[in-house]
Amino acid sequence: MESILVATLDCIGTMIGFMFLGFGIGIGILGSKVAEAVGRNPETKSDIVHSVMTILIVIAIFLLILFAFVFLLLFYNPLVV
Repeated sequence: MESILVATLDCIGTMIGFMFLGFGIGIGILGSKVAEAVGRNPETKSDIVHSVMTILIVIAIFLLILFAFVFLLLFYNPLVV
């Protein structure tokens, strides 16, 4: 049983690490493309900012769903009998 809990905690740590790594890389790429787009066409700044905020809200919702899944694995692990 301890090996199942250790494997679960290892997977949870890996999931959270990859989540923040992907989130950071994605936001960095998104920010660079937004700066490039606004630099090329400053008139569309408000449209670009609104679409970026929508994307960030969707990403934040996915992060919250992943945290809910992590806590589900922590407290209601189906592999532990």
